[in-house]
Amino acid sequence: MNDMVLSLRDVELTLQGNAGPVHILRGITLDVTRGESVGLVGPSGSGKSSLLMLMGGLERATGGQVLAMGHDLTALGEDALARFRREHMGVVFQSFHLIPTMTALENVATPLELAGRRDAFERAEEELRAVGLGHRLDHYPAQLSGGEQQRVALARAAAPRPDILLADEPTGNLDGPNGQAIMELLFGLRDRHGATLILVTHAPDLAARCDRVIRLSDGAIEGEDRKSRKEAAE
Repeated sequence: MNDMVLSLRDVELTLQGNAGPVHILRGITLDVTRGESVGLVGPSGSGKSSLLMLMGGLERATGGQVLAMGHDLTALGEDALARFRREHMGVVFQSFHLIPTMTALENVATPLELAGRRDAFERAEEELRAVGLGHRLDHYPAQLSGGEQQRVALARAAAPRPDILLADEPTGNLDGPNGQAIMELLFGLRDRHGATLILVTHAPDLAARCDRVIRLSDGAIEGEDRKSRKEAAE
């Protein structure tokens, strides 16, 4: 299908621990279509973040197949994976991962420069203004609040116009008002750029905004709830 963005088939993730193999993900089969928003929920240790990392090619499956935009991520080498992520994906983590010696503008522009974008700083400024940080372009991360740092991270993820936007507990380190603001920005980016949004969250109100909620338990899909985008926006 042309609108299929992610397709996982019988995906396994097993890591070797001191006491033997640890089964992180067990037989995950899941399809995600273009423009869909999907929330991954479940108790701590259920495999949510690991599943997100597999979708982004940041972790390699030990079994099964992960297809993204028609590319088999399980077969790509590290350089090819890095190129694919740069061209098609934006990732937002709970920890902001900003470079402390760079301004907000430089943090957003640098990945674009590395990708060869001639308009890196113009696009970076555009995205920072879109998340309400037009007045903070020349500020360093230490001069920004936690909510502002997460906005910079969102702008950095959105600036390349990714097909897939992955977010791992994007409101986890923020208070209520800042978390709400980030939630609105995330879905605004999805709507503005038409990206497919997949997020891991413990926040019920954030999960409720998604078109579909996947419930994980002990490394397996326990169930899912699906709604129309109109319902998700209400």
